Amino acid sequence: MQDVTRLAAAALVMLLPAFAQNPPVAPPTAGQGAPGPGQGRGQAPPPGPGRSNNPFPAPIPATEGVIAVNFVEFASVPDAGGREARLNLLRDEPGTRRMFVNTMQGMLYTLSYDGKSVQAYLDLNDPKWGNPVQANGAERGFQSFAFHPQFTQAGARGFGRFYTFADTTNMGPAADFVPLGNGHSHDMVLLEWTAKDPKAAAYEGGAPRELFRFAHPFSNHNGGEIAFNPTARPGSADYGLLYVGSADGGSGGDPYNHSQNLNSAFGKILRIDPLGRDSANGKYGIPASNPFVKNPDALGEVYSYGHRNPQRFSWDPANGRLFEAEIGQNLVEEVNQIVAGGNYGWNIWEASFKYFRREVSIEDQRGDPKMVFPIVEYDHTDPLMMPGQVAATGIYVYREKAIKPLTGLLIFGDNPTGEIFYVNADKLPQGGQNFHRILFNDKGGTKTLLQLIKEKNAQQGKSPATRADLRMGVGPNGQLFILNKHDGTIRLLVP
Repeated sequence: MQDVTRLAAAALVMLLPAFAQNPPVAPPTAGQGAPGPGQGRGQAPPPGPGRSNNPFPAPIPATEGVIAVNFVEFASVPDAGGREARLNLLRDEPGTRRMFVNTMQGMLYTLSYDGKSVQAYLDLNDPKWGNPVQANGAERGFQSFAFHPQFTQAGARGFGRFYTFADTTNMGPAADFVPLGNGHSHDMVLLEWTAKDPKAAAYEGGAPRELFRFAHPFSNHNGGEIAFNPTARPGSADYGLLYVGSADGGSGGDPYNHSQNLNSAFGKILRIDPLGRDSANGKYGIPASNPFVKNPDALGEVYSYGHRNPQRFSWDPANGRLFEAEIGQNLVEEVNQIVAGGNYGWNIWEASFKYFRREVSIEDQRGDPKMVFPIVEYDHTDPLMMPGQVAATGIYVYREKAIKPLTGLLIFGDNPTGEIFYVNADKLPQGGQNFHRILFNDKGGTKTLLQLIKEKNAQQGKSPATRADLRMGVGPNGQLFILNKHDGTIRLLVP
């Protein structure tokens, strides 16, 4: 029934383009998938009446409220294919007492708790797996991975199971989720792997099982994070359920209006039971507690919608609140608290503002009570940002006591610049640029991550990076790690 509904929705979009919120840009032909002209990021034209391309004229405080933290260079990941490892995600796996870190190019490594051992665990590009990673450009690649909470529990249904979410050049199999328009740049595939021995140095299981596949129309705005809620306990409704971030399909402005369409998997955070079998393709389960499971006009997998690019999310260890960093269009980045069934506005709203391509309205800010608006947002014109290169990332609540200035803070950042920011997790703001910076202590002064990367590049005999491409990860006992895609170095924040 869901497949029939998807086809009907696709037909409706193609027959009635005049009713779309944003008319589709000319789509690419199959195999191209480039962002449409005039839609992507870049310098904005002068705003029209009642609109702005600088909705927050007061800048982010550059010096007020700065927290300076200490760090160590914890580990180094080897180059991949003649270039720096594009580090993307770090996770702790407490049952095996080691961490894992992946690269966008397709490698998954184990990382010892002391940082002295980095070993290859799984290569997604091994020909025997059949789904080579499509890692061309800045946004495609090995997006995320997650270990089932029963990974090391012998006899449990989740024993040995972990999951990867990656873009692939293999576009042969039929996709479970298709765009509501033309174009086929690549596929995104969610795979389940089963390790025979979860504590083995390298993966020694068989071929992965495919859970679902997206046919992606454009080359940008791909899959985001996948994760299990680490605060959920056995027997609770959320235990063992996999959250999947899915961007709007790309180009710019969501030309096929995926995000507001509850019958499309694009532009959503999905929640599935990877060990179930009651989905349309019979390969995973749809939790009975999902907010739209009884809505005949919606996919049961949908947990929240109206997302443009939900890149990173995590749960507050103290209370289980779910926070998300979402990449904006041309003007505003946002940090959200995710609630079941929430509509986060895209592509009607860009953060707290009505969206008008390269402008936003400043006349009806946060004006729709049916929407869930950001707790934090910042615009692209801020002096701390790189023009045309702005993207929210993160995101973790630090509840440990080891680094006291960070205790109780919600920590997020900006991907290109590597700027790291914070707000009080127990006194959340209601939107706007109400936050402060975190800098690194180094050689008697304070530095940004990009400055550290450039200095490391000089030591490596490499050209200095022009952007940081910040990522974060959490290790044992809430340790906070800082990753990037340009020097292969994993940095650990320390007291």
